Parts: sequence; C-alpha cells; structure tokens
Amino acid sequence: MIYGVGTDLCDLRRMGATLVRRGERFAEKVLGPQELQVFRARRARVEARGISYLGTRFSAKESFSKAIGLGLRLPMTWRACEILNLPSGQPHIVLHGELAAWFEARGLRAHVSITDETDYATSFVVVETQT
Repeated sequence: MIYGVGTDLCDLRRMGATLVRRGERFAEKVLGPQELQVFRARRARVEARGISYLGTRFSAKESFSKAIGLGLRLPMTWRACEILNLPSGQPHIVLHGELAAWFEARGLRAHVSITDETDYATSFVVVETQT
C-alpha cells in the first residue's frame, strides 16, 4: 500500500550559484559521506557533473522528505538520507541513524527515480508499506 509520494524539481543554475557563494560547505551540509565522495570525484573531472550530482541528490532528498510526510523535521536530516547507486546504476535510498530506525519501525520501503538535464534535476519517490 502507498504510504506517500513526493516529487521535486531543482534548478541546477541555482545550485551552482549556491556552491560559488557558500563553497563546498553547502555540499557537506546536504550530502552524506558516500555521496560526498562521488560529488568530489565528479566535480574534479567536470564542474557541471558535480553540480548535477548535487542537484539530483538535493531533489531526491526533498522528494523523500515529502513522501514520508516529515519535511525536513527530525528524524529527517539531509545527511541521514543518502541517494546512492546500485552497480546497475539504479538509484536507491540508504538511511542512517534515527531516520533509519524510524523508517524501519513503520515497515516502510522507498523507491526513487532521478533525472537531470542541462538546467534542471527532478526526482520522484514512492514510499510503501511492506504488508
């Protein structure tokens, strides 16, 4: 059964401007440890790839927070939710700490889809109960 649905659209130009203004501190606030490694590697190769990665993760976390109905209130935090990729390339959500415990206690499962183009990143998350 569907528990919640969330979607988000992120302007990558705005994301790039925020990185210029705040530096990597912004990425460190939004990304979890594994995501931060990928962000740094992609950004080192091509700046736009790093910005796209950050934007897709930002968007997916916004979508997830909407789907679980918490927004960005505890136990939902930016860094407690990571959007990683399986070896196949499929994105999946990995939760940590109190958020993981909260999610598991409710018997929930999440599905995420992300995409980006030159100026925008978007995501869609469906959270379902495991019955």
